[in-house]
Amino acid sequence: QVTLVESGGGLVQAGGSLRLSCAASGRTFSSGAMGWFRQCPGKDREFVAGISWSSGSTYYADSVKGRFTISRDNAENTVLLQMNSLRPEDTAVYYCADTASARYGTTSMRSYAYWGQGTQVTVSS
Repeated sequence: QVTLVESGGGLVQAGGSLRLSCAASGRTFSSGAMGWFRQCPGKDREFVAGISWSSGSTYYADSVKGRFTISRDNAENTVLLQMNSLRPEDTAVYYCADTASARYGTTSMRSYAYWGQGTQVTVSS
């Protein structure tokens, strides 16, 4: 059983930066992918960024390309999301997700079996 714990959320002004961290305990597989999703009140959860655990290939939603960077530390089973040039529309609860096999693709929620509890990111204008 994989347990994911996110940290690093908070309140920041527009144009500022935050770094989210996701620590995965119980991750015994060296394949699959990890990703970040976000959800605003009243809206569906959406893909933000993902990374292949074996190849390190990265994937981003168009809305965050050029501003967010996802990275991983295989030895520590940790995934980071560096968020720069934040905008008010980035305000959401951010969730970390993990899977041993991204059979539906790294960007699809359906691929992910494990989810963190979420961390709030608020960007003020």
